[in-house]
Amino acid sequence: MANLKSGLILREDENLVMELEAELWATSMNPLARLWGSIVRIINLILGNKRKGFIVITDKRVMEITQFKALWVLNAGKDVKYVLPSSVKEVGYTKEGTCFGCFCQQYDLYYESFTQRTSVMLPVQGEAEAQRVVDSFYKAISAAQ
Repeated sequence: MANLKSGLILREDENLVMELEAELWATSMNPLARLWGSIVRIINLILGNKRKGFIVITDKRVMEITQFKALWVLNAGKDVKYVLPSSVKEVGYTKEGTCFGCFCQQYDLYYESFTQRTSVMLPVQGEAEAQRVVDSFYKAISAAQ
C-alpha cells in the first residue's frame, strides 16, 4: 500500500498514477504571487488555520481531497469527492504567461463537469509534463466508463 499525503487508502487492485498537492494559497507561479501566498499562509498558520488540497489519480478513479485544520491540530473537516467519469465534460490544461517583473509560465489542470469547474495549478516546468498529467487524468476517467 502506498502511503499518501492525502491520507487516501488505495484499494487492493488499484495503482497510484499521481498525487497532486494543490497550492491553495498562491495564485500563480510568479515569484511575487507565491511570496504573497506564503504571507497569507503564514498569517493563517499563526491563527491556527491550515488547509491542504489534493487531486489523486489512480488507474481506476480520480478524487479531490481537501483537509481543514483549526487551532493547529484539530481536524476541522475533510472533503473527499469522487470525480464521476459520466459527469466530466472536458479535461485539459492551460498555459499562461505571468508577469510581475518576471516572465514565468504557469500550467493549470482543469476539468469541467456538469456541476462545477475545478482548476489546480500544476507544479510542472514544461508543457510535456502538463500533457502527461492531463493524459493520466483522462485515462483514469475513461477506464472507469
